[in-house]
Amino acid sequence: MILLDTDHFSVLTDARHARHQRLVAKLFGVDDPIAIPIIAVEEQLRAWLAQIHRTADVLRQVAPYDRLIRLITVLSEWDIARWSEQAANEFARLRKERIRIGTQDLKIAALALVNNALLLSANLRDFDRVPDLHVEDWIYGC
Repeated sequence: MILLDTDHFSVLTDARHARHQRLVAKLFGVDDPIAIPIIAVEEQLRAWLAQIHRTADVLRQVAPYDRLIRLITVLSEWDIARWSEQAANEFARLRKERIRIGTQDLKIAALALVNNALLLSANLRDFDRVPDLHVEDWIYGC
């Protein structure tokens, strides 16, 4: 299984991004199932909802609401790796080991570990701190 961190998912869904085509070609050249961690979904939703809530002018909310609809539509086409008791237990174990990365990243790492997945992320600096996590950067490192 391959899990896409938020940065890879964003590039994959933005055809205007300079590295979009290369990432698409590489991803769809693999046989492994590809999924998005529910934590990355949460991050995407929170970002658009925060933008909507920061905008007091309701007319300026039209574009962010349209982007939110587009995100929901795109997400409906993907498999989503769910947060499970096993992932929560792995997260707790990693916390006890004092892995010093952000909570959301640690949750994504826990999901990748329990699913024996390759995590695609441009955030190698943090994810490389997680023992036994298989992580690669296919945006800037491919």
